[in-house]
Amino acid sequence: MPGDGRPDRPVARRAATDYGAPHPIMTNLAPIAPVLSPRRYGAVNWLGLWTLSAREIRRFMKVSTQTIAAPVVTTLLLLAVFALALGGSLRQVGGLPFSEFLAPGLIVMTMAQNAFANTSSSLVISKVQGNIVDSLMPPLSATELTIGFAAGGVVRGLVVGAVVAICLLPFVTIHIAHPGWIVFHGFMASLMLSLLGVAAGVWSEKFDHIAAVTNFVVTPLAFLSGTFYTIDRLPEPWHAVALLNPFFYMIDGFRYGFIGHADGGLMTGVAVLIAVNAALLALCHWMFRSGYKLRA
Repeated sequence: MPGDGRPDRPVARRAATDYGAPHPIMTNLAPIAPVLSPRRYGAVNWLGLWTLSAREIRRFMKVSTQTIAAPVVTTLLLLAVFALALGGSLRQVGGLPFSEFLAPGLIVMTMAQNAFANTSSSLVISKVQGNIVDSLMPPLSATELTIGFAAGGVVRGLVVGAVVAICLLPFVTIHIAHPGWIVFHGFMASLMLSLLGVAAGVWSEKFDHIAAVTNFVVTPLAFLSGTFYTIDRLPEPWHAVALLNPFFYMIDGFRYGFIGHADGGLMTGVAVLIAVNAALLALCHWMFRSGYKLRA
């Protein structure tokens, strides 16, 4: 106060903001919110595709005793039955011991069956358990879903084929005549059965359905494809019927890579495998794009 000996001080006045009114400066500031925009993936969602493929690969690797070791044991038993119990050591096919003729067919047949089992079981289990939506909700196109599921089956087929071939070495002399044909037919065989497994898995609504496809389609075509015999010894019309089986061409071309002899036309087999895989790829793409038996 004036006259009390102290310098004058400005009287502190409470701002209106102390009583709940907005500060004049604050009235001009809008709340800051993050700007959200759709994530751009480009032509291909590589991260999603890789994640789906890796999930399918880890799925069968976690139970390797069932998915890798068991097929090896089954293949060795088939070799023992056909090459030993039936006198295979004394038989020859095309100038080769029967066991050397038989081994490539057993390898590729095991590859194909496991590629089919991987994709079909993955989809059927997801549908039965009700978690198929976890695969359909991510931003993956129909092509990416097809390739992602198929990749797991292809990898399992190739891994099983390599392990089976190594385990057969102590019992069978394996020659490699044309490695390029082995790689091509091994990959195409695994891809064909992997895509067939995708189509069967989408179509199936329970385990009985997928078992029916395995028992009435995959197994008969595999056993009647020249795995255990040469189709040159088949009488007509069975010889012509064998040439209509796409499984024959994958086994015949794969065996040619080992022993250098083929029962059918090699280029015909290449064309058949490419055409069948293209047709299966288109079918699986349509199934995922249309939601066939996938949408409630």
